[in-house]
Amino acid sequence: MKIEALKKRLDRNRPMSTITIRIPEDVIDDLKRIAPILGFSGYQPLVRAYVGQGLRADLERLEGDTVSALIASLKRHGVSDEVIQESLGEVTQR
Repeated sequence: MKIEALKKRLDRNRPMSTITIRIPEDVIDDLKRIAPILGFSGYQPLVRAYVGQGLRADLERLEGDTVSALIASLKRHGVSDEVIQESLGEVTQR
């Protein structure tokens, strides 16, 4: 994830949207029970944390897959490992 996007994600005052989602009552009861144990003020912040964790993991996996596919394509087109590594170094230093 790029630095600017990460900074926006860490902003506690970023805009929020209200949604409606159907979740089984027993799951809500469990969320309410463990939220304070995990240090959350309620079950909704805990749900947001769970969604955020899953989203970050998927974004990292998908972005990583894209980079891996690009590297494989460059190698098939004859780009040397040295050039690929140098390019990756330039991109990750930003």
